[in-house]
Amino acid sequence: MIERRLDQRRRAQSRLASPGARYPHGLESQFHREAQNMLHELQVHQIELELQNEELRRTQLAVDSLRARYFDLYDLAPVGYCTLDPQGLILEANLTAAKLLGIARVKLISQPIVRFIHKDDQDVYYLYRKQLRDADRAQGCELRMKNSDGSPFWAHLEAIAANEENGTPVLRMVLNDVTARKRSDDELRIAATAFESQEGIFITDRAGVILRTNQAFTAITDYTAQEAIGQTPSLLSSGRHDAAFYAGMWSSLVASGLWQGELWNRRKGGEVFPEWLTITAVKDGAGLATHYVASFTDITVRKSAAEQISRLAFLDPLTGLPNRRLLMDRLAHALTAGARHQRQGALMFIDLDHFKTLNDTLGHYLGDQMLEQVARRLTTCIRDGDTVARLGGDEFVVMLEDLSESAQDAANEAEAVGEKIQAALNQPYQLGKHEYHCTPSIGVTLFADQQVGIDELLKRADMAMYQAKAAGRNTLRFFDPQMQAVVTARAALELDLRSAIREGQFLLHYQAQVSHQERLTGVEALVRWQHPQRGLVAPAEFIGLAEETGLILPLGQWVLEAACAQLSEWAAQPERAHLTIAVNVSAHQFHQDNFVDQVLSALAHSGASPLRLKLELTEGLLIDNVEAVIAKMNALKVHGIGFSLDDFGTGYSSLSYLKRLPLDQLKIDQSFVRDLLTDPNDAVIAGAVIALGHSLGLQVIAEGVETAEQHQALAQIGCDGYQGDYFGRAAPVGDIP
Repeated sequence: MIERRLDQRRRAQSRLASPGARYPHGLESQFHREAQNMLHELQVHQIELELQNEELRRTQLAVDSLRARYFDLYDLAPVGYCTLDPQGLILEANLTAAKLLGIARVKLISQPIVRFIHKDDQDVYYLYRKQLRDADRAQGCELRMKNSDGSPFWAHLEAIAANEENGTPVLRMVLNDVTARKRSDDELRIAATAFESQEGIFITDRAGVILRTNQAFTAITDYTAQEAIGQTPSLLSSGRHDAAFYAGMWSSLVASGLWQGELWNRRKGGEVFPEWLTITAVKDGAGLATHYVASFTDITVRKSAAEQISRLAFLDPLTGLPNRRLLMDRLAHALTAGARHQRQGALMFIDLDHFKTLNDTLGHYLGDQMLEQVARRLTTCIRDGDTVARLGGDEFVVMLEDLSESAQDAANEAEAVGEKIQAALNQPYQLGKHEYHCTPSIGVTLFADQQVGIDELLKRADMAMYQAKAAGRNTLRFFDPQMQAVVTARAALELDLRSAIREGQFLLHYQAQVSHQERLTGVEALVRWQHPQRGLVAPAEFIGLAEETGLILPLGQWVLEAACAQLSEWAAQPERAHLTIAVNVSAHQFHQDNFVDQVLSALAHSGASPLRLKLELTEGLLIDNVEAVIAKMNALKVHGIGFSLDDFGTGYSSLSYLKRLPLDQLKIDQSFVRDLLTDPNDAVIAGAVIALGHSLGLQVIAEGVETAEQHQALAQIGCDGYQGDYFGRAAPVGDIP
């Protein structure tokens, strides 16, 4: 196009300059000539304009093309660009920024940038903005952002303060998603931290040459990195493992890329130690091992602890004998073996007679010495394949295996071992400076197969042992099936007793206590069980069971509360207001931490006078922690509550403690009263109790007085009070005279 215009311009100039283009003479000719000249100039000017327009159009096309390429680069850049006004509103943004923020670009305009800053990092952003205002060059920072649906990502911001052409201040910002890089940095940091962990780590090449170690490697082996690098792991070899062991290790590594297990290695100083080692192969893309990473832990302490735990779990810490757990395990194996080989076995339950007396008189330290000697003697009485175990306290179990096929012959063999044990344990024990004699009671039951369970066997042997005790101790008894009936009845009674406490089947009877003038001074509260089928059950049938099962606690609390309620009723009756009620307190009940609070609460709830309540304690209660007993008694005594020491003379109380107890009364046990007239010793004991009580400023009352002669005899030796059938049997409250 431009070339054609130039050609036209040249032809016009040539035509105007040719000889034939001369004008005629005269004015017309002159005018015509001037017109021709003007036309010529106009044509030339038009051609020049057309040329300039063509150049402008070409320039505009180039600018448009360049602008299009610029906007393509701006919108499709790998980072986000945006411009913010002074208030932090987005004025413009590229497509990448809109994509990062998860919102269409048209909706992004005029949005505050802080909307896309994670709430926990907004303080970081505001501090960054402040730094930008004070800086004359671009500033960067990293913070957490979020897109429009709340998904967080890490961003690196690079911004600089600038001005628009109209002078408006703006902030030009570059957004770069660095989440992947942050994650990679975290992983590298974690990996570096893991490498310097508590475990020793070393890395080898495929030939097993050590390339790198961590600090824990040095701490465990004492070899520095410089000493270990370039060596092979044989540097640590203890010599305890043969070539086959290491061949198996490498075979596993080749097959699976992993080996782990326990082995022994040697420190730099020569000390051999156990370690748990894990070796992992690092493979290339072709699956070939390029390196090996080995991590190991010194398990010396762990193995020692495991051995200690095993000893604690399976062995008695005092005697070193198997404990109940190990016995049960061995007994299970013995039952299986007996069934397989058709051989009998025997289980012997051994209890030391009156062992508690030894602890109470000479102390638990010497008691433990004796138990150790008993354990040693028992092990000398059995064969290598048999077992001696200690269940706890003074209870031992001997398990005899591989006895005769015949039950009778097996019983004879077991009896022979039992007699040997009796002879060994009957020998005197040297306990420090003391020589002590102790006898065993032994219960035996046979077993041949798994028809009878382990728990049942132990129960049978235990019942046989109690039968030996009932026969006079220091003897041996075999399990009698009739004993099972007694145990079954006892279990049924326990169930009934629990129901009775839950359903309130108990009531109180009262037995009169009189002065030496035979005037009623008080009563003793005696619990009775109104059984729905058996009728009225005496305490002798259930109190012992309640003590053993712990049911004495709720039962004793009920008795205490019922007695206090009765005192409250009598307080309004002039003829009864002076009476006291004596309540028996068991050792289990008294030793509760909150016993004092229980008594005071019962009194407060009922409104009864503490001066009319008397608690009867037994001597057995004083054996354990007498200082705590005295403290509780004093705490109740300050409220006016009285105390009587029941069954005096039958226990093991010390006179040195007796004088410290805040007692009001001693009670002569009925066993001394029963034969008072026929046994001179009982008369002497009764007189001694009365004299002792008076010397301590205490009243003395005798229980079990059934005849006028007993009453008269006690009165002659100065007894202060009496209780027994002679003055009235225990009866409901309405029958008290």
